[in-house]
Formats: sequence, C-alpha cells, structure tokens
Amino acid sequence: MMNEKTNSAAYGVTLLRVSLGVMWIAHAMLKWLVFTLPGTAQFFASVGFPGWLAYPVFAAELLGGAALVLGIYARQVAFGLAPVMAAAAYVHAGNGWVHTSAGGGWEYPVFLLAASLALWLMGDGAFALRRSRSMVPA
Repeated sequence: MMNEKTNSAAYGVTLLRVSLGVMWIAHAMLKWLVFTLPGTAQFFASVGFPGWLAYPVFAAELLGGAALVLGIYARQVAFGLAPVMAAAAYVHAGNGWVHTSAGGGWEYPVFLLAASLALWLMGDGAFALRRSRSMVPA
C-alpha cells in the first residue's frame, strides 16, 4: 500500500473528505437554523417518514460531517451517511433536477450520495486522525 501522506492523490481525497464534511454540516445546519428541527420533523411526516426521524438524521449529518472534516473513520462515516442522502434523493426525485425547483431538486442529494460513496471507495486521505480499518472495499 502506498504511503498516503506522500501521495498527491491522498491530498485530493483529503480535499474531497473535508469539503464533503463541510457540506454535510451545512445540510444539518439548514435543518436547525432555517427550517428548525420541529419544522424538519413536520416535513419528514409530510413525505411519509416518522417525524421523530428528523432528530437522529440531523445528529448523523452534523456529527458525521465533523468526523469527515477531522478524518475520524471517514470511510465508514461516508458509507453510513449514504442512505440518508439516498432517502433524500428519493423524496426529491419528483421535484425536478435543480434545487430551485419547487420542493428542491434531486441533484444535490444525488451528488452528496455519489461523493460519499466515492470517499468510501478511495480512502481516508492525508491527515486523518483515525484511519478506517473495517468496512472498506478491497
């Protein structure tokens, strides 16, 4: 295995990991600061999910995003967050492509899903605090 700290590709993975983590945090903060958690719970209920699910989803996005930024088991975290965005993409699939569509489009959740899966496939990158050892593809 290559030493990731000396491999320029590892710096690219790090850039992906950190920017993806920031986006996950931003997605969580949107729920808290703009829509509010009770408002997010109402939205979840309106699309057929249990309203209480908004709270653990918020926590997963916020804590998962922080773990990605810091490089704490980034591959497992990215893989674990993927179903959250798969569900979001499903919810927004009928709204059209772009986020300016009524109800929000599906491109943002699909991109976060793809980026999360790409990170899981590529590795933790450079400067990771805790490297992934399990649930990693061969």
